[in-house]
This record gives sequence, C-alpha cells and structure tokens, in this order.
Amino acid sequence: MNLNTKSKFPLHFQILAALILGSVFGYFLPAWTDYTNWIGIIFLRILNMVVIPLILCSIIGGVASLGKSESMGTLALKTMGFYLVTTVLAIITGFTLVSLVKPGVGVPLNLSGSVEKITVGTDKFGEILLNIVPKNIFEALAQGQMLPIIFFAVVFGYFITKTSDSSQTFLKNFFASSLDAIMHITLFVIRLAPFGIFSIAAKEIARQVLLGNNIEDLLSRLGLFVLIVIIGLLFHGIVTMSLILKFVGRVNPWKHLRNMATPLITAFTTSSTNATLPLTMEAVEENDGVSPRIIGFTIPLGATINMNGTALYECVAALFIAQVYGIHLTFVQQLLVILTSLLAAVGAAGVPMAAIVMMVIIFKSVGLPLEGISLILPVDRILDMFRTAVNTYGDTCAAVVIARSEGEELSI
Repeated sequence: MNLNTKSKFPLHFQILAALILGSVFGYFLPAWTDYTNWIGIIFLRILNMVVIPLILCSIIGGVASLGKSESMGTLALKTMGFYLVTTVLAIITGFTLVSLVKPGVGVPLNLSGSVEKITVGTDKFGEILLNIVPKNIFEALAQGQMLPIIFFAVVFGYFITKTSDSSQTFLKNFFASSLDAIMHITLFVIRLAPFGIFSIAAKEIARQVLLGNNIEDLLSRLGLFVLIVIIGLLFHGIVTMSLILKFVGRVNPWKHLRNMATPLITAFTTSSTNATLPLTMEAVEENDGVSPRIIGFTIPLGATINMNGTALYECVAALFIAQVYGIHLTFVQQLLVILTSLLAAVGAAGVPMAAIVMMVIIFKSVGLPLEGISLILPVDRILDMFRTAVNTYGDTCAAVVIARSEGEELSI
C-alpha cells in the first residue's frame, strides 16, 4: 500500500488545500457548515472505528514476533526511554522560553472562558498506573481505554510465544492477516481525508465565528502566550527532534519530515493522535521503511503516552497563569511543575482538549487558581492543533530511531 494516489497532486497537498479551503468556507459561510459537518463526522468515525482493532492486532503481532522475552524487554526499554527523554526535553524548552519572556506579565484578567465543564476529580498518577491493568478487557475495549488495551495486547502477545509451534503459527498469521485487512481499510479512509479535513476545518472555524470569538482580538490579548507555545513546539519538533534523528538515528531528518506530511496535517486538523494513528503507521512503514515489528509496538504506545507537545504546553500554561496572577513560584514549585507536567502528559488521552483536564493536576499541585484555566480556554483549541502535530511527529521519530537501533536499514 502507498499513501500516494495516482493523482499528480500529492495527497498531503490535497489535505493542505482542503484545510485552507475549509477554513475560508467556515469563516465566510459559517451557517452553511451544517450541510458539510456530516462528512467530517463520518471521516472521524471511520478512523476511530479502526483504531482499537489496529492497536490490538499491531501490538499483539509485534510483541509475538519479537520471540524471546529479552527482545521484548529491550524494545520496551528503548521505547519508554526515548519517550521519557524527549518529553523532558520538550518541557525544558517550554520552561526556558516562558521564564525568559514572561508572557503573563501585564495580561488582563477579564478574558472570556468557563471552567464549569472541566472535571477536577481527575485520577492521581498512582491510580492511573493501577488502572493500566484492566478489570474487564471487554469493558476497556468498549470504552476505548487505551492504556488497559495496550497492557492486555502486550501480555497476550507475550504469552503467544509460550504456546506450541502450531498455535504460534496460527495466531501470528491470524493477527498479521487481520492487521493487513485493517490497513486496507485505512488506505480507503486516507483517500477520503481531503473531504474530511475540509469539513472539520470549516466546522471549527464556523464554531468560533458563531460564538462571537474574534480571532484577531484573542490573539492580540494572548498573542505572546500563543507565540511562546508555538515557538517552543516548533523548536522541539524541528530542532530537537531533527538533532536526535540526525545524530542518534543517523537518518535524514528533513526527508523524514517530508514523508510525514499526511499524518501531520491530519493530526493538526483533527487534534487527535488516536484518530491519526492509522495514517501515522502507514506513513512510517511505506515512506520510511520501518518494519511492522517496530511500528506495531512503538507508535500505538506513543499515541497514548508520548505527549511531548502536551507536556510543553502544560508547563508553559502553568507558569503563564502564575505570572498573570502575580504568584511567585519557588524553585521547588517550578521543579514540581516540570515533574507534574511529565506525569500528567502520560495520563492525557489522545483526544482533543485532554490537556485542559490534566492541567487541573498541575494547578492543584502548586496551588494555582483553577479559574486561571479559563484565561487560556479561548486559544486552547488553536494550540491543541499544534501540540497534537508535535505529539504525532514524536511518535514517528521514536519508530525511526528505535528501528535504526535495532539494525534496520531505512529509506531515509
């Protein structure tokens, strides 16, 4: 399978054009988006329809193909180590920028927003770890609980290697064939992506217009905060990750970035790493040449726990709110913000605006007023698009670096 269709107009350009046209359509004809919203709804539903079967089949097949438990342990350590290090680097980038520029100083407190719908009773980190083990796998599957699903898939895949040779062959072939069928569904969905992206972009822009949110006014009041977040995300994605790809992965970072155009634009538009997962896996395999064995383990796991962009955003937002309210954070409290941002990012689901919910944990850990979240709500959806793209790109970089560490020869 290949992401590129026979059209002379590459798919990522089609998606980019759809994003621009959809934004223009939603801005100038917001009432008309009622007639196009169904396209985006169907597009996202089909993507989400294949996500859980994709995660199950890819992780079970990937872990089972590793064979020895030592191989699985090594791959798991490399993957978790990569995600931990890159998330810390992202947080440090955001922390440095917000501390130097101080975007919150002088920002008025009379910004619109509401925190009424935010659930403050979020799980503690210890509870998140306990909930990784599912009480009922079918309940986890029905509710889309990604961490329990991944845990079950890893355990199931590992114990496939303990069965008889005939059972191993049957089960490996079954999950490999199932994954192949799911990826064909994904290929079909990819061809519909420009239509789905047009609908989603139009809907989001129209929503802002109909709510009376003046985008120019929002950016003028929170412009420095938005700028700091975007600069931090771009620095982490383009500079930090490129250096890692170049010197650790020993690949061409710019070629890899070009190869990831389709999943990155889709992640940017949908603000969901989970919805983008099928496109991400397809692009890394077809364009970069990473083996399904590596992809099946690293990328589904990364879509759930690797939140580089989210961690950076949460750290910047917490320090920004402290500056707005004139609250001085001690050195220990600033370290606590960094640590909590790291832990909260792991618990953030790969769905739109999950970072806002997890931000409650950070605010409560250092005594920041929860009402401060309302100050950044007007621009959160905009920034969610940027940080989701960085999250997705981090997953692809992990797959490439780990594949190279396993001795794979890639096409980049």
